[in-house]
Amino acid sequence: MITAVDTNILIDILEPDPVYGLLSKEALKRCLLEGIAVACEVVWAEVAVAYSHARDELVNTLKEIGIQFSPMSFEASLMAARCWSEYIKRSNKKRRIAADFLIGGHALVQCDRLLTRDKGFYRSYFKDLNVISP
Repeated sequence: MITAVDTNILIDILEPDPVYGLLSKEALKRCLLEGIAVACEVVWAEVAVAYSHARDELVNTLKEIGIQFSPMSFEASLMAARCWSEYIKRSNKKRRIAADFLIGGHALVQCDRLLTRDKGFYRSYFKDLNVISP
C-alpha cells in the first residue's frame, strides 16, 4: 500500500501541532505499518519553505520518519490540471492554488491513498481518491 502524505500532516508532526500533532503522527505510523509513505516534490517544497533555516536536518528527519520522495509523473500532472480546471469552472474564484491539485493528482495516479486533514477538498475534486484523515 502506497500512501501519499499531504503537507499539513508533515507540518503537524514537525511542529508539533498541539491539536493535530499526535493524531497525524499516529495516522502516519498506521500507514507505514501497511506499506510505504511518499510525498511528491510539491509537498517536499512546501515543507522545506516552512523549515528553510534547517533544510538538511529537515530532509534527514523526513527520511527518518519514513517519508520517501516520489516525483510526479506526466499523467499525474494532467490529472491535476483536469481537476483544477473543474474547480475554476465550479467556483468562479481561485481560492485554491495549483499545489493542492498537484498533490491530489499525484496521490490519485501514483498512490493508493492520501493522508490529509483536508479530506473535504480532496473528496470533492478527486472522487476516486481514497482519502484518509488522522
